[in-house]
Amino acid sequence: MAERRAGLIDWVDSLLVPSPLEYLDDDRLLAAGVEVWLKRDDLIHPEVTGNKWRKLKYNLAAADAEGARTLLTFGGAYSNHIRATAAAGRCLGFSTIGVIRGEEHLPLNSSLTFAAERGMNLCYLNRADYRRKGEPEVIEELRRRFGSFYLLPEGGSNELAVRGCTEIVDELDEGFDLICCPCGTGATLAGVAGGLRSGQRAIGFSVLKGGAFLDRDVADLQHRALGRRTSNWRVETGFHFGGYARRNAELDDFAADFSRRHQIVLDWVYTAKMMFGIFALARDGAFQPGTRVIALITG
Repeated sequence: MAERRAGLIDWVDSLLVPSPLEYLDDDRLLAAGVEVWLKRDDLIHPEVTGNKWRKLKYNLAAADAEGARTLLTFGGAYSNHIRATAAAGRCLGFSTIGVIRGEEHLPLNSSLTFAAERGMNLCYLNRADYRRKGEPEVIEELRRRFGSFYLLPEGGSNELAVRGCTEIVDELDEGFDLICCPCGTGATLAGVAGGLRSGQRAIGFSVLKGGAFLDRDVADLQHRALGRRTSNWRVETGFHFGGYARRNAELDDFAADFSRRHQIVLDWVYTAKMMFGIFALARDGAFQPGTRVIALITG
């Protein structure tokens, strides 16, 4: 365990934290009078990027402190959290188990192939059972099947994840009005909003169809992690493009154009939807002229 703890410290020291902040020079934003800066959390680590590292940071330390040998977590077939957990486990000497929503489909997609190549044991729950994944009976059955493990919730979203995400704001100066992030489980939004200063606000862009439930989930995460719900955030539900891991030609065209203009490849599951939403809101006058926006590129 001491060896792993030393490895964790060394690994943390190797990460690109604070992550860079880059000005987005785009004539469409200039025309709207909006200044956008990109918080490049996607550059923190080649495999454990962005908010995934933020959410794993204190969970990995807790797993190490408990003497856990195995991490078990949940996710969809395209989950970046599944990828990040597999990579972190490989780097730090944890065995990893990924419980995937739905049936197995072969060949594996690129996300699950990545996880398997880093040693993650993949198992599957049908969608009905997956909806019950937090119930004690389901967890106990997993413990009977796999033995002892440190449990990471879907997306890594728990109180320790919120704590890690509050640190994003600590890396920014005070001169911004709004911070935006993609929103899947709500922990990043909960943490970022919890770290904001007076007068600053946050928007989480839901990548899920029917994402209004995230209002409840973000509030719950804040109550558990911070002891209160802050009033400085909202969830934007109009840019999901059909739901999680769904896309269409309009989103693809936007992401391709963004890459040509700025030499940054947007992840179409998360960050492309957020950036599309920011540009659309700026175009439609949703931001006051002179607003300074931080867009969190989560990777």
